[in-house]
Amino acid sequence: MSDKSNFDPAEKTVLITGGTGSFGKTMVSHLLAQGYKQIRIFSRDEWKQEDMRVRMAEPRLKFYIGDVRNRASVDGAMEGVNMVFHAAALKQVPSCEFFPMQAVETNIIGSNNVLESAVSNKVESVVVLGTDKAVYPVNAMGMTKAVMEKVAQSIARRLGEHDTTISSVRYGNVMYSRGSVIPLFVRQIREGNPITITEPTMSRFMLPLRDSVALVEFAFNNAKQGDIFIKKAPACTIGMLAQAMVELFQSDTKIETIGIRHGEKMFEALASVAEMQRSEDMGDFMRISMDERDLNYKRFFTEGEQLEPMAHDYDSHNTRQLTLEEMKALLLSLPEIQSDLEELGLPTS
Repeated sequence: MSDKSNFDPAEKTVLITGGTGSFGKTMVSHLLAQGYKQIRIFSRDEWKQEDMRVRMAEPRLKFYIGDVRNRASVDGAMEGVNMVFHAAALKQVPSCEFFPMQAVETNIIGSNNVLESAVSNKVESVVVLGTDKAVYPVNAMGMTKAVMEKVAQSIARRLGEHDTTISSVRYGNVMYSRGSVIPLFVRQIREGNPITITEPTMSRFMLPLRDSVALVEFAFNNAKQGDIFIKKAPACTIGMLAQAMVELFQSDTKIETIGIRHGEKMFEALASVAEMQRSEDMGDFMRISMDERDLNYKRFFTEGEQLEPMAHDYDSHNTRQLTLEEMKALLLSLPEIQSDLEELGLPTS
């Protein structure tokens, strides 16, 4: 783990893969406020890069067109970088179900390219962004993100304390991010169409974007090789989320159930029972240490490994459940929801 005792952001260059996405935009604003020397945005969408360049007009931002699937383009952006936040991924569950090899190319092979490039360029720390869908995965998106975590840990195992520190984070639904149901609900309400939900009793973790940034920063500051970090988060049912939206927007629109989509689960887990057994409670966060056993299993048959019994996973059914009023308050804390309400002349408090 790199020495952070004399850490000076003004001397550090950060690379964010997939940096034009919801997480990237929020992290960029945070890093700029912290005074980082340079922030590099690496992605394949030139239009989004141009929009970000014009909108932010920030000389410390540098833009690199490339694809994580192409190692040479990654190497070109990695030289001279101190920290990497790897957010580039295919994240839509139905799309990955129909095009699983595309998910493999980006989420697994692309992630390996980023990690190997970071190690070769002696980057101080890499934080890889994962998902709750990687725990007991049932869809291609979750499966490829689960393998991404394994790839990260396989590389971490061969590195020493003073090499590049590789860690991962997992979080659930990021509220009002691209692909979140919340912008869809807002659009449906504004257009006077029914709110469409898959299954009202389906539960999901609820995490504002600001909390995902806090989680990634916590991982950078506290990571040991191969760690996975999660942020404790409340959850609610999709039915309650829809009802909270209807009430906040003072709408009489109907809520319509359309059925579960390809690859969806009724609830998500942030940590399995086995992982909870080697976890460390760190207040608002939890560290899941890498399983450091090697392939010499014989000694474990004689020595054994004593673990405290753990009765359950950490999932969106057994975490703290938000009440309807708490869900409305959490939605009101989002700048995007406040902006939507203001446009319609509705109260924001």
